[in-house]
Amino acid sequence: MEWENQTILVEFFLKGLSGYPSLELLFFVLILIMYMVILLGNGTLILISILDSHLHTPMYFFLGNLSFLDICYTTTSIPSTLVSFLSERKTISFSGCTVQMFLGLAMGTTECVLLGMMAFDRYVAICNPLRYPAIMSKNSYLPMAAGSWFAGVINSAVQTTFVVQLTFCRNNVINHFSCEILAVMKMACDDISDNEFIMLVATTLFTLMPLLLIVISYSLIISSILKIHTSEGRNKAFSTCSAHLTVVIIFYGTILFMYMKPKSKETLNSDDLDVTDKLVSMFYGVMTPMMNPLIYSLRNKDVKEAVKHLLKRKVFNK
Repeated sequence: MEWENQTILVEFFLKGLSGYPSLELLFFVLILIMYMVILLGNGTLILISILDSHLHTPMYFFLGNLSFLDICYTTTSIPSTLVSFLSERKTISFSGCTVQMFLGLAMGTTECVLLGMMAFDRYVAICNPLRYPAIMSKNSYLPMAAGSWFAGVINSAVQTTFVVQLTFCRNNVINHFSCEILAVMKMACDDISDNEFIMLVATTLFTLMPLLLIVISYSLIISSILKIHTSEGRNKAFSTCSAHLTVVIIFYGTILFMYMKPKSKETLNSDDLDVTDKLVSMFYGVMTPMMNPLIYSLRNKDVKEAVKHLLKRKVFNK
């Protein structure tokens, strides 16, 4: 790879599935199909949340933001991953890697915070339905969504700035599909203890705190649902939050599996990821955004009706 003055790294090699060439074509087709589903499914949710007046509520405003976020998040990495599967040159420039790190971290942070805001919205809707219009007014949910994006941008800007200031003079092979910030940090020849501390603080603020909000919100929601005397009432209340709860379980469950899965001694002593880690990383980066619109469509009567109404309008317009 290219070096400048033996210390300044100007490009990285993304290993991905280079050790498994027979799988690259298979994964190219699979990821391409998934990406098309992500664009179609999330694009449809954004469209109906704008066009259907019945969906002009805080819940669907947040859902539209989540869909837009998933499109942005996957677009930061999937196109370059698809190109690398078909190309012999699997490199990315330092500036390109920086942009990918920034956008990926910003989108990931925003999604964590946004899921926390959506959990609070469901808590108010179920536990305080009479006060819901007053609490979740436009003056509340617009700043909540904007704050989620702001938190993502600020966190990513701080962490990315500290990473690009490091000196890279070691192996420039990233054993990943994209520029994952932790993998890039490990290749620096500087002391990265400050970066790790910043990452720990950011993880606590923007990943664990939203998770705590989600746990508290759903604990109160479940407690409230159990107090409903009729089974029909309990089912109706649970149906309003089951889609979001499913998305949260998949999103955070995948993160916990990625970072808490026991490592072998060989993996701990090296910077390598095994095939399982790579597949789980792909599930987190591709499967979750693909499943979000499917989960909300299958579990939500309002979304189903809005999609049917949109299709009927297109048919009649023809």
